[in-house]
Amino acid sequence: MTKETTYAIVVEKLTKRYGELLAVNDISFTVGKGEVFALLGPNGAGKTTSVEIIDTIRAPTSGKVTLLGMDVTKRKYDIVRRIGVLPQGFSSFDRITVRETLQFYLRLFCCMNTDIDALIELVNLKDKTKEQYKNLSGGLRQRLGIAIALVNDPEVVFLDEPTTGLDPRARREVWEVLLGLKEKGKTVFLTTHYMEEAELLADTVAIISKGEIIAMGSPGELIENNTKYLDLTLQSVDEKAFEVVRKMGFDPLLDNHRDIKVRVEHTDDVQKILSAIKDAGALYLGLDVRKPNLEEVFLKLTGEALHDGYVEEKGAE
Repeated sequence: MTKETTYAIVVEKLTKRYGELLAVNDISFTVGKGEVFALLGPNGAGKTTSVEIIDTIRAPTSGKVTLLGMDVTKRKYDIVRRIGVLPQGFSSFDRITVRETLQFYLRLFCCMNTDIDALIELVNLKDKTKEQYKNLSGGLRQRLGIAIALVNDPEVVFLDEPTTGLDPRARREVWEVLLGLKEKGKTVFLTTHYMEEAELLADTVAIISKGEIIAMGSPGELIENNTKYLDLTLQSVDEKAFEVVRKMGFDPLLDNHRDIKVRVEHTDDVQKILSAIKDAGALYLGLDVRKPNLEEVFLKLTGEALHDGYVEEKGAE
């Protein structure tokens, strides 16, 4: 198989400079056809710049990007007819309805044979077709934006921070739409700084920091390769249990709810801790054992702090 038949996107040594600012620094990766690929990183990491080069909006300083077998710097006209783009901060016309909005974009992109009803059903807007854009919630607006990105039945869909600013419920509704695109065999290129979003949706995740790809793989592979421990939580413990765990050589943390949190390297350690607590006659009301998530991988690799789903970092993309 050739690269053209295997991959929707091939990025080779891509670099972008803005004067002295090195926004994207010699990155390379591939995106398989039919997969969801998430470019994960903080604001200012180079996500938006990278995707705007790939979808032909910006020109690279150096390197090569091939999209659907075509060089993005030489075949822009052919490429744009086969891709869909939802830019960050999408907006539309306030006083036209959902259906009228889609009709407008169908005419704009000369896609009059597109089935509007099928698009509306795909993004779960059947009950909102007569609603004006100005009256839609943030989540509904994003779902409409995704529908607009699909009016030309694209092979590759670019979604730049599609759930930024949405509440948790609206975010999950958008995720359901994105999973529907995957089921239809679309290649989805997603940029996000929500760890849970990338972990749930993506087949492949690339973590970008300061313009460089610092890790890439499936969410499971990234977690497995970068975190060799389990997190054990013992709920509502007494002081004796805490002392038992500490004397075993672990470093337990006791929170305000009297829950002990212990990081262990092996599953056998969990059983040893529970047995020691039982033998000491100490008490706890419940327990939880879980593997680390993608957020912890990100923190380990970048050293940056996350708050409420956002990475705190100054800078512009």
